[in-house]
Amino acid sequence: MAIGAASLVVGALTGATPAATPVATDSQRPTIAPCPADLVEKAICYTGQDSNGAYYAIAVPKHWNGSLIVHAHGGPDLGDGSDPERSLDDLGRWAVMVDQGYAWAGSSYRRGGYGTRMAAADTENVRRLFVSEFGSPKRTYVHGQSWGGNVAAKVVELYGTKNGPYDGALLTNGVLAGGSRGYDYRVDLRVVYQYYCHNLPRPTEPQYPLWQGLRADSTLTTNGLRARLQECTGYASAREDRTTQQQRNLDDILAVTRIPERTLESHLRFATFTFRDMVHNRLGGRNPFSNQRVSYAGSHDDEALNAGVERFSADPTAVRDLSYDSDLTGKVALPVLTLHAIDDPTAFVEHEAAYRATLQGVHRDKYLVQTFTEEHDHSQLSDSEYANSLSALDTWVRSGRKPNPRSIAASCATFDRAYGTGCFYDPGFHPSPYASRVAARPGGLDWRALTTAQEKAWSRIEGVGIAP
Repeated sequence: MAIGAASLVVGALTGATPAATPVATDSQRPTIAPCPADLVEKAICYTGQDSNGAYYAIAVPKHWNGSLIVHAHGGPDLGDGSDPERSLDDLGRWAVMVDQGYAWAGSSYRRGGYGTRMAAADTENVRRLFVSEFGSPKRTYVHGQSWGGNVAAKVVELYGTKNGPYDGALLTNGVLAGGSRGYDYRVDLRVVYQYYCHNLPRPTEPQYPLWQGLRADSTLTTNGLRARLQECTGYASAREDRTTQQQRNLDDILAVTRIPERTLESHLRFATFTFRDMVHNRLGGRNPFSNQRVSYAGSHDDEALNAGVERFSADPTAVRDLSYDSDLTGKVALPVLTLHAIDDPTAFVEHEAAYRATLQGVHRDKYLVQTFTEEHDHSQLSDSEYANSLSALDTWVRSGRKPNPRSIAASCATFDRAYGTGCFYDPGFHPSPYASRVAARPGGLDWRALTTAQEKAWSRIEGVGIAP
């Protein structure tokens, strides 16, 4: 069978829904591949590479219920090309969805690095590939976790029109505050870390503004970053093995940024390497971040910290372009169910408050149900809860009856009898406003206020804005 491989380069920038290519080449057709261990004997798995170079994986259960889950992965992973193993790894990680009878399709994206609209376009492309090979599903749901939640939410806004190809969305531990403010706590970490540690860069190394994350030509590795973090804070050592200065540095950094100790290294890695990708590779060296008026508090000497920490103001055009690429408008027209760990140490639960406020701002919160669990992880939640969430979303779509957090929590026990991974819902929880966790930054430009002509001018494929 021929596969329609959509050419989505334009859509990755402009938000337009491109037409599918009528016929795919042989190299773009899915070929049968070994399934992840949990799906052996349960599904037939396929892999391939689409016309934009994105590798993908597909699984069709032997007892297919006729519906499809399109998965948007998190990260972003860094690298020049598409990772052929990424989607297979994700398929194994969310095998519970296939076990529940859903077909599954996920893209590895055409390249590594930041680009929410690009990733949304590649996610839509793998859906089209699936339809061309296996036919139109009864219902199609998009799922995303972590940054993939941002990508999936963007899929809903770009492609999830009424009577369109998608019927609903499941966003789990999602980064839902958008790029223009969703990483401000990492901006704060980057400057607070440097104030105390003075080793990123060292005084003897070429200097650069910290909003760059890292200078473009730096050869620093993740292991090198960990070594510098250890040197300054002793984070990888037991408390009794740290020096007095290391412990004070660590205490001050954690208290001021409110970042959990267990994810300090991963947040600093993002604020270093991913910021470099965003600034140098996607925004032409322009600064999308600001901390000019932020008042830092919680250290042993806040006055000295605020006087000595590096300050900078964002380039409004960089904020505009990052906002266009990754911020959410709230203009959804189909059911969206979210699941978020209250103690998520990476995408803080206050992201959910930001997302609700976004939908409320355009009077679309009727399409949103949010659920919260007393879990402590970011990358993996309970299989019982994933299965339960899919069931709740599917029932909502089929019946038109909107569930609530209590009804969803109550139904989880049925799935836990099958999976035994636990149900940890807190149906009475409501997250605090995003600004209660991360200081708001004044200024910037709302890309939604631009005229169509202006939008096209700065979102050209070969021009300013997020590169394809």
